[in-house]
Amino acid sequence: MVVRMRHTRAHTANRRSHHALKSQTLAKCECGAPRVSHRACAECGRYRGRVVVDMAAKAKKKAAKAGSKSEAAK
Repeated sequence: MVVRMRHTRAHTANRRSHHALKSQTLAKCECGAPRVSHRACAECGRYRGRVVVDMAAKAKKKAAKAGSKSEAAK
């Protein structure tokens, strides 16, 4: 089957000109670290002035997991 009305390369390029990805805008957290807008800070776990992620507990859990992994490898 043959395409009846073929789009030219220019027509296709004009349509695809809006497909480019936009870079994320970074906001500055209370702790001074850059963070993505509308997301909790990866450094301190704060969002809109309150702590939503307990980063100390998260780091402790990660260290325990890494320790048990290294013991299992031995």
